[in-house]
Amino acid sequence: MASTAAGKQRIPKVAKVKNKAPAEVQITAEQLLREAKERELELLPPPPKQKITDEEELNDYKLKKRKGFEDNIRKNRTVISNWIKYAQWEESLKEVQRARSIYERALDVDHRNIALWLKYAEMEMKNRQVNHARNIWDRAITILPRVNQFWYKYSYMEEMLGNVSGCRQVFERWAEWEPEEQAWHSYINFELRYKEVDKARSIYERYILPNWIKYARFEDKHGYIAHGRKVFERAVEFFGEEHVDENLFVAFARFEEMQKEFERVRVIYKYALDRIPKQQAQELFKNYTMFEKKFGDRRGIEDVIVNKRRFQYEEEVKANPHNYDAWFDYLRLVESDADADAVRDVYERAIANMPPIQEKRHWRRYVYLWINYALYEELEVKDPERTRQVYQACLDLIPHKKFTFAKMWLLYSQFEIRQKNLPAARRGLGSAIGKCPKNKLFKGYIELELQLREFDRCRKLYEKYLEFSPENCTTWIKFAELETILGDVERARAIFELAIGQPRLDMPEVLWKSYIDFEIEQEELDHTRDLYQRLLQRTQHVKVWISYAKFELSLDSPERLQRSRQIYEEANRSMRSCEEKEERLMLLEAWRELEREFGSDSAQERVAELLPEKVKKRRKLTAEDGSDAGWEEYYDYIFPEDAANQPNLKLLAMAKMWKRQQQVEDEEEGPAAAEEEEEEESSAKEPAEEEEEEEEAASSEKPAGPSAAALHAMDPEGPRGEGPRGEEPTGEGPTPDDRDDSSSSSSEGEEEKDDQGEKE
Repeated sequence: MASTAAGKQRIPKVAKVKNKAPAEVQITAEQLLREAKERELELLPPPPKQKITDEEELNDYKLKKRKGFEDNIRKNRTVISNWIKYAQWEESLKEVQRARSIYERALDVDHRNIALWLKYAEMEMKNRQVNHARNIWDRAITILPRVNQFWYKYSYMEEMLGNVSGCRQVFERWAEWEPEEQAWHSYINFELRYKEVDKARSIYERYILPNWIKYARFEDKHGYIAHGRKVFERAVEFFGEEHVDENLFVAFARFEEMQKEFERVRVIYKYALDRIPKQQAQELFKNYTMFEKKFGDRRGIEDVIVNKRRFQYEEEVKANPHNYDAWFDYLRLVESDADADAVRDVYERAIANMPPIQEKRHWRRYVYLWINYALYEELEVKDPERTRQVYQACLDLIPHKKFTFAKMWLLYSQFEIRQKNLPAARRGLGSAIGKCPKNKLFKGYIELELQLREFDRCRKLYEKYLEFSPENCTTWIKFAELETILGDVERARAIFELAIGQPRLDMPEVLWKSYIDFEIEQEELDHTRDLYQRLLQRTQHVKVWISYAKFELSLDSPERLQRSRQIYEEANRSMRSCEEKEERLMLLEAWRELEREFGSDSAQERVAELLPEKVKKRRKLTAEDGSDAGWEEYYDYIFPEDAANQPNLKLLAMAKMWKRQQQVEDEEEGPAAAEEEEEEESSAKEPAEEEEEEEEAASSEKPAGPSAAALHAMDPEGPRGEGPRGEEPTGEGPTPDDRDDSSSSSSEGEEEKDDQGEKE
């Protein structure tokens, strides 16, 4: 109870803080650190020195210190530093026996403490107790054999004492435990210090597996060149081709280089480069390049670079055999350096990687491997028979029922022609057209027969071509041109007639133009006019009319101008119903250019009256989802002939004219006239509302509008904004009721006009 009470009294009481508000004077952390540092710098007086004058005081001092050490040990036995301090204090008093006893007691507490064994052995060695030290080292390496420090210290002590056999015995005991690499090197260096080369070699033999290179260097250093070469050869044989080490070959090559065996070095490097993966052979390539630069010729340096690139390409094609671009680069490399057999081997490897899918886009690059192979055999190796075999193998491989490559057939036929084997070339192209007809095949075959001047064959091929593709206008044109060149005009005309009679054509405009040009070249003017008339029955395109008019104008005839003008008039009449107003405008502009160059002033004025007026309009836009997208401004053309047939436009023009007149009168009369106008407008509202409700009755009560000539006279700018023409309008302007009518009728149109437009 007393001890419990005493224990309770030793617990410090925590002060209760009643006022937790911050103090008025705050102390920062920097201030606390500064004060603590200042107090550390305060000099304390040293303890007084004690001088022992006799043996009794010495015994008292020893007793006091020993009691203190023993108390510390008794408090905590596991703290080894207390034991070491105690033993070192006894050692300082030359009490070796007591110190030894303390170390032994400490070892009983913790025999695995390395520092304790080291201090114990060092104490014995300091006091020249050799046998005791040996005994301690023996005990240490027996209990803790994996602590290398014990072995190093033990062997070093024996060597310092000159006990070579004892030191060797220590190393032998250590070697039985198969220590790390440095232990073996220490053993070897020990033997070399005493010139025991044979024993060092035997050690290397025991520890050769991870250390072939050092073993070989050891032999080289001591002048045993043959032994060193044998070590390297054994190492290469030991690792084999599966576990090849880059550093081993680099060291082997350097060893041979030092012996001036350059051919051996080159063979070693090439052997290693053929067996080591690219990513693991960077240092090997670097050393090989440096060697060739120092001792090789230009050819050797090029071989190094080529081998390096070949190695890279091998890795690429091995990773992805269907990477045809890598195969192309690889083949280009080997073609520039290797012999024919090596190149053929690479080509055979490349073409063996056939695309897995029978789709043409996957075969495009693959077929070029065959083409390059055939060209290499023909141009480089000069072997026509093997070239023919390559072409035939490729053509047999391609699935012609699904797709074909016309380029391959044409190259094969051209090759046969170069070999002066024309029947084989024709046979190949005929087989191609029979299996898989294509436009390119027909064109190539026809071009071949044209070069050979076999025109009858060309006619047959054109007939087959047109049976295969009757809608191809280019073929019809080329066929007709061939007949024209041969002088058979009637046959060419018949071909053109057959062509334009086809129900479906890809470029009919080109065909008609070629037919017309053909008739013009033959100076068949009636036939040309007939062609234009037949073409205009099919299409009313503005360019056809203009071309027809220009054709008539180009003739050397007194009636050419009249004929051309008639064509323009007929075109203008036929295009009144055309929705493309730009085309109609293009026609009128071409007509105006004609009249400017050849016509009179009256004819020019007549055409100018037909030109449209350009007005700005607005139309409503609708988004894709049907919502309102706002308004868009655009330009439209109003032709005078169309305006005469649209009363709404007349009324709109009259309303604008009346509005301008009213503005002029308002400016002259002043504010009074403005008030009168407001009264008139208010009185006119009710009739306007009634007319909106009864639209048909209101339209019958409208005042008669002016004629077309009066409308042109009222327009201050005339058509196309050329300014006022004609006389001023007679009579009074429309009343406010008429203005309302005109505005309501103009609102019935599909699109709104800008009141001002381009007129102001």
